Amino acid sequence: MVKISKWAVAILVWGFLFRLSIATFLQPGYDETYYYLYTLYPNWSYFDHPPLVSLVTGFGIWLTGGEVSQLTIRLGTVILYTGTLFLFYLTSARLFTTKVATLSLAIVTTIPFFQIGFGILTLPDSPLIFFWTASLCVAAHEFFPSDREQLSENHQTPYKPTFRLAILGLLVGLACMGKYHGFLLGFGLIIFCTLSPRHRSVWRSNWTLGSIGLFLLAISPLLIWNYQYDWVSFRFQSARAIPNSGYRVGDLLVTFLVGVGYMFPTFGFPLWWVSLRTSFQLFQAGKFRIHQLELEPIQQKQLLILSIAVPVFLTFTLMGGYRQILPSWHMPGFFTATLLLGQQMSLVQAQHPIRIRNWLWGSGMAIFLILTLALLHVTDGLVQKGGDRSILGGFWAAKDDPSTQLVDIQQLRRGVASSDLLNTAIKQSSFIFSNNFFLAGQVAMALAPLEHKPITAFDRDLRGFAFWESAIPWLGKDALYVTSEQFQEPLSKYDGYFQSITKLADVPIMRGGEVVQIFQIYRCSNLLKTYPRPYGIS
Repeated sequence: MVKISKWAVAILVWGFLFRLSIATFLQPGYDETYYYLYTLYPNWSYFDHPPLVSLVTGFGIWLTGGEVSQLTIRLGTVILYTGTLFLFYLTSARLFTTKVATLSLAIVTTIPFFQIGFGILTLPDSPLIFFWTASLCVAAHEFFPSDREQLSENHQTPYKPTFRLAILGLLVGLACMGKYHGFLLGFGLIIFCTLSPRHRSVWRSNWTLGSIGLFLLAISPLLIWNYQYDWVSFRFQSARAIPNSGYRVGDLLVTFLVGVGYMFPTFGFPLWWVSLRTSFQLFQAGKFRIHQLELEPIQQKQLLILSIAVPVFLTFTLMGGYRQILPSWHMPGFFTATLLLGQQMSLVQAQHPIRIRNWLWGSGMAIFLILTLALLHVTDGLVQKGGDRSILGGFWAAKDDPSTQLVDIQQLRRGVASSDLLNTAIKQSSFIFSNNFFLAGQVAMALAPLEHKPITAFDRDLRGFAFWESAIPWLGKDALYVTSEQFQEPLSKYDGYFQSITKLADVPIMRGGEVVQIFQIYRCSNLLKTYPRPYGIS
């Protein structure tokens, strides 16, 4: 049984409290408000993502009896990521030592994107990375069932597949139910079992059949939903990987540097270095053969990590040369590679303990300061020009600041609730719509406690709205149209769809004493015809 160090417990507690604090005060992002809508329409799966993000997002809402806020939609993520970090610690301790595990835990807890993208924001990445790490943990126990790193390769006992192989298939399937990246996890495990001669016996084991069966069982809701809708999710996601322009080396460099920046340079560059260096060492002359890879036990463990990590972060980084990628796409690979970084830094620590201490603590303090200042700016306009809480009068005009797109949901809710005109209009409307799918999510969160009305988007990019409800029952009904000044489109977009459209009110969103965004609300009378849908339920 792995002994958990006091430092590891302290890191887990600190990380939880820090993420909980940010989750409480940071306004919800576009994707988060959209995933809140998932909780309103429970289903086997969804157009753009598998279903687990709905359960994670809804956890805090259900726990608090229906309260809708940035904290409640993120509470599941904050708790789940603590479990992810604990499993990460167990995995590192199994593959290496508890000393390495503690250092690796400190690193992975400090890297800013991991904290925010996996541990604070409610995104599909949260359940993905939990079951991804659980799979790594089970794989470490399955493929390295005892402390054989002290033995030479000539004295290793043969590997015999066990029931854990079946559990591994189930966990990989659940990772796929978090995000489609889970299929890359399974691909990485196949690479490892194919390259490592000692572990090729999995292909002759009945437990492998059990693993495949449990994998298919786990993803069956995803398959059932897609079968019903002509495999639309798979077609949507695969189309995003197809090049739509020529390859641009400059964009590749930008993708590389942006990824390093999200992880913080003192971690991003070392992660690339240790991954490529270890890969080169494993395949250097004398180690690699076409049909056999002769590795010592510690190198087999490195091969497991690299087989899962490198295909993910290398593929998506290279993809950045022909299309813009989201930063979350390649991060599961870097998250896995952090196991190697922790091992390498523990070796350096043995020779230069002060150097590693300064590197880790210095990076951590810098990241803490940056994240704190960023949070204060987003919530109070710390560097906003003219803001009453800005430093030295501010440096950044609100109209040029993309952080103003994060909407204070409670403030929008209060603005609507304080207007008798708007309250009456909501009650008299049969449904609410916006001109953008993520704006509809913000509106839904704001209005949730006030009035339960169906909400949709009238736009070409409908995402899940195209499958949640048919528009036909709304024919002849009145609606409330809510948009924002930043994303407003000409009302002519809806010419011929309603008998009349009348503006009711503007609801300003304040930050630092200044208006940073305005929501505009219209009454739309008598829907004359359904708004066209390029896909989904007609």
